[in-house]
Amino acid sequence: MSDKTNLILLGTIGAAHGIKGEVRIASHTQDPEAIASYGPLLTSRAGFTVTIEAARLSKTVLIARIKGIADRNAAEALNGTALYIERDRLPQTEDEDDFYHTDLIGLDARVEETGVSIGAVIALHNYGAGDLIEIQDPRSGDTFLYPFTKAVVPHIRIAEGYLTIAPPLDAEPGEEDPD
Repeated sequence: MSDKTNLILLGTIGAAHGIKGEVRIASHTQDPEAIASYGPLLTSRAGFTVTIEAARLSKTVLIARIKGIADRNAAEALNGTALYIERDRLPQTEDEDDFYHTDLIGLDARVEETGVSIGAVIALHNYGAGDLIEIQDPRSGDTFLYPFTKAVVPHIRIAEGYLTIAPPLDAEPGEEDPD
């Protein structure tokens, strides 16, 4: 497995909201409002931490008030700032089916039926229609996206360093398209 950073991305500050210093946050926590409960958050700006004083959901975005940010100009200056927490501040997972996405990065991806490695997990994405897992073939450098569902990714073995993929419709990497 590849080296992992001790920092976990919890969200990213987006555009300012209103004139009183509120910001929009793309929260990556299971409950978007929970990002405010983690206390001071490290940021992508060296030496700069953020404390979320209040947060509320507004349609599909989290609106937050940041400690020390009182006007639109200050809020606009935060646009694009990533919010992190140190890994050891997160609760331990209790079930083998519970994990943090960061735990999957670097795992070897093996075909369920044969055990043959098809690459390593390099990312998890959600473009709105469900989670996708991205696997990179080390030989070609090509990447492949698979639905991140129990049917397609039936086994995750973090301690052993791998997960299994049951490719849908024989869509295994390296196969030529018959058309």
